[in-house]
Amino acid sequence: MCVKDAPFVRFRLLGVIGLFLLFPAISHGQATIKVNDNISLRFGTLIQAWADSAQDPATKSYANNLFLRRMRFLVSGTLSPTVSFFFQTDNPNLGKAPKALGSGFITQDAYIEWKPQSQAFMIDAGLMLPPLCRDCLGSAAGLLSMDYNSWSFIAGPPTQSSVGRDTGVLAHGYLAGGHFEYRAGALQGVRLTGSKNAFRYIGRGQYNVWDTEVGPYVYPESYLGNKKILAIGAAIDHQQNYKAYTADAQLSLPIGVKKNAFNSILTLYHYDGGTTFPTALPKQTDVVLQAGYYDASLKIQPFARLERQDFSASANKSRNNNRLQLGVGWYPNGNNFNIKAAATRISPKAGNKTNQATIQMQFFYY
Repeated sequence: MCVKDAPFVRFRLLGVIGLFLLFPAISHGQATIKVNDNISLRFGTLIQAWADSAQDPATKSYANNLFLRRMRFLVSGTLSPTVSFFFQTDNPNLGKAPKALGSGFITQDAYIEWKPQSQAFMIDAGLMLPPLCRDCLGSAAGLLSMDYNSWSFIAGPPTQSSVGRDTGVLAHGYLAGGHFEYRAGALQGVRLTGSKNAFRYIGRGQYNVWDTEVGPYVYPESYLGNKKILAIGAAIDHQQNYKAYTADAQLSLPIGVKKNAFNSILTLYHYDGGTTFPTALPKQTDVVLQAGYYDASLKIQPFARLERQDFSASANKSRNNNRLQLGVGWYPNGNNFNIKAAATRISPKAGNKTNQATIQMQFFYY
């Protein structure tokens, strides 16, 4: 190949990559570039378009929005059987009021994984989700209800996390034939100017009673009848005087030969900002229950989510609130393409009750 032909070859290669991304059915598989048996790249995207109407508690008027809740581009790859990486960008809430169409992409996740011997012990380093709860590690493309639990990422702003993510090093692995998973390590956490800052330490264990879930960074919250899952987990998060504890369980139970399924997730949270985050994260105990029933013949899943936030200090009791979300999802192409609609009722102990209605259309390929 002569030098003058190089730009044309590069342009043609970009065109081939574009065809992989825009027309994945042509390749009859993943959008993957394989250099050799060790080196490969894999591409994907997640787009969630929302129509949303949320009521203001003071004026009782509704703010209506048409926007992109998530616009993600995913890239992962391998360098050898022991070294891999994952990178994900997002342009969240694109177009939502106050309207900002030129805000640009952020780095959502970016980490390197080293697997020295087997999946019993691996090390991840970079920007990652802290393993605080099952919902915290849920796949945005496979959530049971409309979005994440209201309390899964409330420690993010005080700990200076980025969209719930933090930089650090985590060890993780699978034992007992893949039934037991652990994730534990040190994260950057909050950095106070002029202070001696301790790291943020976090750890989570999970046991799968039936089918195993070996390998994924994040988990589907609804397997749509394809797996029999009973996963029970607990976690601890700590930095300086801040601490949090969680316990959770996910049930995905196929029913009958048509692969109907009952799906449910229970999550218990206990946050205590202590003297580190006394105002930003006051002591509280929160609980969320999600449940849905997937009808495989109709490809629909009605769902409900019940949430309760209970503050410990009497001065904060007026901030206690309950939330109820009822909705339904239609899954003509599973999690690759679906449409969800939900109505949410927020009932604070003090103040006005408010409503929210949301419709989502999702495209996902990875």
